[in-house]
Amino acid sequence: MFVARQASDDFSTASLSYAAFFGALFLAAHIVLRVRLPRADPYLLPLVGILTAVGLTLIYRIDPDLAFRQGLWVVVGVVAFALVVVFVPDYRRLDGLKYTLGIVAVVLLVLPALPGLGATINGASLWVAVGPIAFQPGEFAKVALVIFLAGYLRDNREMLSMGVGPLGLPSPKHFGPLFVVWGAAMLVLFQTNDLGGGLLYFSVFLAMLYVATARWTYVGAGLGLFLAGAYGLYHVKPHIAERVSIWIDPWKDAFDDGYQLVQSIYAIAGGGLFGAGLGQGVLLKPEGGTYIPFLETDFIYAAISQELGLTGAAAIVLLYLIFAYRGLRVAMLADDGFSKLLAAGLTATLAIQAFIIIGGVTKLIPLTGITLPFVSYGGSSVVANFLLVGLLLAVSNHVNQER
Repeated sequence: MFVARQASDDFSTASLSYAAFFGALFLAAHIVLRVRLPRADPYLLPLVGILTAVGLTLIYRIDPDLAFRQGLWVVVGVVAFALVVVFVPDYRRLDGLKYTLGIVAVVLLVLPALPGLGATINGASLWVAVGPIAFQPGEFAKVALVIFLAGYLRDNREMLSMGVGPLGLPSPKHFGPLFVVWGAAMLVLFQTNDLGGGLLYFSVFLAMLYVATARWTYVGAGLGLFLAGAYGLYHVKPHIAERVSIWIDPWKDAFDDGYQLVQSIYAIAGGGLFGAGLGQGVLLKPEGGTYIPFLETDFIYAAISQELGLTGAAAIVLLYLIFAYRGLRVAMLADDGFSKLLAAGLTATLAIQAFIIIGGVTKLIPLTGITLPFVSYGGSSVVANFLLVGLLLAVSNHVNQER
């Protein structure tokens, strides 16, 4: 299904200029971080820099124009990161805004469903268009939702951990505000057909609930509710039923609905152990375009596997694992509940998002339309994830300073 395309062995001046510019950009971000938050984790920002560089390189390989746009969003993201580092070093003030941020998260999720604002792409209504600018408000909603959950669970974790009644369940009144916000968020996700977002938010919610209460009962009940909800959605939402059918047997309709996933599997298999080499993979059609639709967004991990092989693909997974380890280490060392839950929630958000998209591309789980953090093309995702890392580093600086 693939046809090779001759790749140039020459380094262009533009690509080298891009590399120098973004190297200087991350160096400046590092200096701002060391000056403002000197005790912050020293590994998280370099990990983000490597992932961003890999993403820009692959996107430049696919389409230089898209790489230029992605580069602009990376600049915006780094500026947003610097603003968080400089102006929000005491992140604990956000605890007082938790209910406001919970409402903001729901409003952001509602925006794509409003007439005249929302746009539907690939069956999911995730986008909001304001003039020439289009963005995904759900990417920013996840950060606000984590802050809300961290504050609320910190305030109520003792009661949530204590069982009452014959089943040992907590009092229903302590679930009220939590499930009002969470139920509203899930309802919006149902309306927008955002399977990936729904899975991400639900998983992060369960992870933070377990960190707050240390009760596997919640995890088991949550998984049961998720399976029941997924079974119901499978029968009422054709979009979700189609995703599950493709996951079960993509070759059944390999030239239509299953085309993307089949091509992804072939690309991964064709990369072998060490890959065809950067710039040497079979990704682009001779007449233009890519063999895998939306290669630069949903399927960029397949491009990595094709050109860098199992070695490069495993290295990307390892980078996310190291990020998760460093973030969870911050949570473990935190001496107050809000910091612990905030660090755990932010880390889980990025790690679970990476797992969902890599699992979908490799056919481990049903395919969803979310981005690979810092690697896939997408301005909203890049900016939101830089905000996430800025907050996590603020927590890290506080934790290390207290120690």
